[in-house]
Amino acid sequence: MSEAAAPESPSHGRVFAIANQKGGVGKTTTAINLGTALAATGRSVLLVDLDPQGNASTGLGVERGGDTVTAYDVLLGGATLAEAVRPSLVPGLDIVPATVDLSAAELELAEDPRRVWKLRNLLRALPRAYDFVLVDCPPSLGLLTVNALVAADAVLVPLQCEFFALEGLGLLLRTIERVRRSYNPHLDIHGVVLTMFDRRNNLSEQVAEDVRSFLGERVFRTVIPRNVRVSEAPSHGKPVLLYDVRSSGAQAYARLAGELLRRERARGAA
Repeated sequence: MSEAAAPESPSHGRVFAIANQKGGVGKTTTAINLGTALAATGRSVLLVDLDPQGNASTGLGVERGGDTVTAYDVLLGGATLAEAVRPSLVPGLDIVPATVDLSAAELELAEDPRRVWKLRNLLRALPRAYDFVLVDCPPSLGLLTVNALVAADAVLVPLQCEFFALEGLGLLLRTIERVRRSYNPHLDIHGVVLTMFDRRNNLSEQVAEDVRSFLGERVFRTVIPRNVRVSEAPSHGKPVLLYDVRSSGAQAYARLAGELLRRERARGAA
């Protein structure tokens, strides 16, 4: 069977790739806190850390010893995805951790003809069903991100409110379109999340206006503000919703989860 003719995904929870090739846009922060907020509503959530920096893992307080099964082991065939799943400190939120070893995966998989289907096939074989699977992609458009896009039902794009935001977004949109044409015709852009929004800064307002004029309703109404509690939380190994639930950042992520769920209900999926 050719890659383009691979069978459709089975009936499982929605898979979201959280992707942006630019670093420092709040991608991992969004993965951690959106996952936490969804779990707080009673949904079961799996977060797959596909970023070799492993920040989603440390941000959820996951200790990674020498015997820890990670995303690297799973992608290279050394373990099943179920063997890598670990509970986080958030009830209802599990994680597949990552370490810097994952940076070698792209090179080691280069000769594998099924390399872009690795994550999709692993998720299919996972015996437990989750309501949502969130894949935290690395800040690049290499093989790991392509694996996430091939496995995903939809893409969430965190976008920092800065001058060059739209310039970087165009490259990501072209990559998504190439993946849709070649491997995953049902891949959709679920939404763009505006992050690090500073209401005191006219530039944030201008970027938000530009992005909304370009992408319309695909841009979430909820914006994630610049917030010191959001920045502090990872150093304590906690999502901001556990670190300071009353902070503006925590409340914004709770609203984002609510908005995502409303969108899902509108399409009959949640």
